Amino acid sequence: MWTIQKRLTDLLKPNAQDRTISDVRIGLSYTAVRLNTGHAGVAWTPKSSTAGCTRLQNAGTLSGRPALEILAMLIDHQSSLARAVGLATANALLAAAPRKPTMEAEIISSLNIGPDDRVAMVGYFGPVVARLQKSGCQLDILELNSDHSMSTLSPKEGKAALSQCTVAIITGTTLINATFDDIAAGLGNHRAAVLLGPSSPLCDALFQGTGITHVAGSRVTNTDAILRIVSEGGGTMLMKRYLNFETVLTGER
Repeated sequence: MWTIQKRLTDLLKPNAQDRTISDVRIGLSYTAVRLNTGHAGVAWTPKSSTAGCTRLQNAGTLSGRPALEILAMLIDHQSSLARAVGLATANALLAAAPRKPTMEAEIISSLNIGPDDRVAMVGYFGPVVARLQKSGCQLDILELNSDHSMSTLSPKEGKAALSQCTVAIITGTTLINATFDDIAAGLGNHRAAVLLGPSSPLCDALFQGTGITHVAGSRVTNTDAILRIVSEGGGTMLMKRYLNFETVLTGER
């Protein structure tokens, strides 16, 4: 269940050496972390399921701590919010690392999805749904949050859809809610599987052997603006002008 999170922390340990956390913002929609280098990363903020008003017991102590300690929050087994902070830290460390070549074409268009495809979407991406419906493909949506008009599959139906799909589109938030390993294990003979969304870590080596073929994530280009928007409750549409949306190929296909 924690394979991918442990692998990411192991991969980034060398990057985290001698780095510290200079700022942490936990907004209503996204969490942002800034390193002492000035680089930043974002990750989705999970909704609260706690009865009390304190969601992180170590709140107020994160800034100034070694990046390695905050990165380790990604494998916190109790708190999804701690994992969000850990993933935002991972994305900041990746932003500070030397850049690898990324795919220039927009990811959904590059997949050339048509009527012969069966697409399994894990997480609800509204703008992508509209485009896929126009393609004529069979679209199955697996989503825990039912606050939208589209019908979604039950967990049992979702497993069948993943095993039979030709294309999978999987939200990067699966690394936060700790469902990624199970979802990846359920993929069948697909031609493409995309991890999608600003939370997705742009690290091709992380996904070797998982069946993921593309990682479509984001890189912060204006740290101050992102911190301000996150703090004031903004989401993807407000952040997008301060993010580069990039796709890396994992070599799985």
